Amino acid sequence: MKPYSESCDQNREPILSVIQPLFKESTAVLEIGSGTGQHAVYFSSRMPHLNWYTSDCPEYHEGISLWLEEAALPNLHPPLQLDVSRSVWPELAVDAVFSANTAHIMHWPDVVAMMAGVGRLLPAGGLFALYGPFNYNGKFSSGSNARFDGWLKSRDPAMGVRDFEALDDLAKQAGLQLLNDYEMPVNNRLLCWRR
Repeated sequence: MKPYSESCDQNREPILSVIQPLFKESTAVLEIGSGTGQHAVYFSSRMPHLNWYTSDCPEYHEGISLWLEEAALPNLHPPLQLDVSRSVWPELAVDAVFSANTAHIMHWPDVVAMMAGVGRLLPAGGLFALYGPFNYNGKFSSGSNARFDGWLKSRDPAMGVRDFEALDDLAKQAGLQLLNDYEMPVNNRLLCWRR
């Protein structure tokens, strides 16, 4: 049975409304943390000009593959093994990277590794779009994000809603400059950096 995430169905249209114009000149995108595979199917079906490469840790590959096989889209590629801290990154010619709802479940050293890896992978002008909840000036942007952070930390104290400023500092160290910070529904944001 295919895995299913309700939040993927809820946030896919708002995310598409931002990344579709952002990626209109891009040719290939690596998705970090493809999860169920739902986003990959939805976005690649609506951006057929993009070669969409899915990736995640091996335990998610079977579920991603079920979604991909059912969709049978020519521009959608089987999941690559990518653990941002522990594995060699795939050698891909991509000019965009996308990741949704990953920074708050990764441990901080993994977030650091992800940013550095994106900086190494992207060519000049390449884009990195990161979706999720973020804090600003060390403060939660909403009560729901504070509750979400508490729930994450109850599962694993190393998880948590990340500070925008800390992420942007990592991006700068990786050679990325903030292009835009988009307000999204349900107290989420979409951050986009350019290499």
